[in-house]
Amino acid sequence: MRISVFGTGYLGATHAACLAATGHSVVGVDVDPVRTADLALGRAPFHEPGLDRLLHEGVSSGQLSFDSRPEAAVGGDVHFLCVGTPESSASGAADLSALEAAVDSLAPLLEGPCLVVGKSTVPVGTARALAARLRATAPAGNDVAVAWNPEFLREGQAVVDSLRPDRLVFGVDCEDADRLLRRVYAEPISAGVPVVRTDLETAELAKVSANAMLAARISMVNMLAEVCEASGADVGDLTEILGLDDRIGARFLTPGLGYGGGCLPKDTRAFVARAEELGVGPSAALLREVDAVNLRQRARTVDLATAMLGGQVAGSRIAILGAAFKAGSDDVRDSPALAVATSVQHLGASVRIYDPMAGAGIVRHFPRLRRQASSHEACTDADLVMVLTDWPEFRSIDPVALAAVVTHPRMIDARLLLDAEKWQAAGWELFTLGRGNR
Repeated sequence: MRISVFGTGYLGATHAACLAATGHSVVGVDVDPVRTADLALGRAPFHEPGLDRLLHEGVSSGQLSFDSRPEAAVGGDVHFLCVGTPESSASGAADLSALEAAVDSLAPLLEGPCLVVGKSTVPVGTARALAARLRATAPAGNDVAVAWNPEFLREGQAVVDSLRPDRLVFGVDCEDADRLLRRVYAEPISAGVPVVRTDLETAELAKVSANAMLAARISMVNMLAEVCEASGADVGDLTEILGLDDRIGARFLTPGLGYGGGCLPKDTRAFVARAEELGVGPSAALLREVDAVNLRQRARTVDLATAMLGGQVAGSRIAILGAAFKAGSDDVRDSPALAVATSVQHLGASVRIYDPMAGAGIVRHFPRLRRQASSHEACTDADLVMVLTDWPEFRSIDPVALAAVVTHPRMIDARLLLDAEKWQAAGWELFTLGRGNR
């Protein structure tokens, strides 16, 4: 099939490359000509395992191209909308201006029967509004169907999640839309991936609801971790007990610094904003508390650092291990690690930071932070070390060797990554969220 993908950010670039890998002829369209030029050379503008290879193969085979001109989408059978919907700074609601602009640029170009499919995460009710917008501006007589097909990508595993998703959701209101989507996803469907066909509104709610549920789970376990610290209980044992309950399960039951990135924070806040618009704000108030607990993890980690430094942060040297919002990604959007790093810096600390993948993001967005080339370099002469992103390489650091380069062997493990007994045996004062000093 001939397919266009509007928006070539994290979602769009991955989606375009994976569609081309399954045999479709795909053009990725973006308003940023520098981005499309890089993608046309087979280079992703972000770190995602396996994506550069798919981009190179797709472009080399002629199945995949990128263009900054909307006209490149002319003649497509299916047009995917993968444009970002960032959080509005004023209200917390989703900002749909870029999505609406993409629709306005696409509508006059539509030819004959075709399908426009939204993948962006949007407030419920957006699909029908965009459908009316499309039909009002598309050339007269064109049969344009609209569907919603939410994405469920995990950063660091997006290629796998695209090629073999755990479910496909088709929000459609006509048989033609369902038929075309089944052709688009023929390969994963033939491999047994389940398809849930539903209405537009339910499909719109699918992604944001999944993120709200996940955010609530993370904040719940972090609240339990704080109670464990206050009472002397062990959150590791507690989560093992909870995880053995089939109704709860063990996944995403590890406490830590909380969630960040480009999805969970904004989607949770946008869900609350839309609930209030629909008149059901009181029932969604729970998610305000979920967000508050998540942000509290950052603040109390700063407070803990202050306490471990004897109340004197100004003039201290703090090493931060981790900048990405999670391991496996170079994404620094709403990163809890960087929130903590900038907070202690504002309190007067000299901060040096190391991350194996997010170095460019640190330089671009946080130029006042001193980026280092290795964990040992970051920790040299440090008064306090903080592990704030759960990169596996931090788990393998030798505590004896690291103790030899720091000024004071103090460590905050905010991701429950380290072997506490091993580090304490090497002479470290170690504080682990949910366990305290043990």
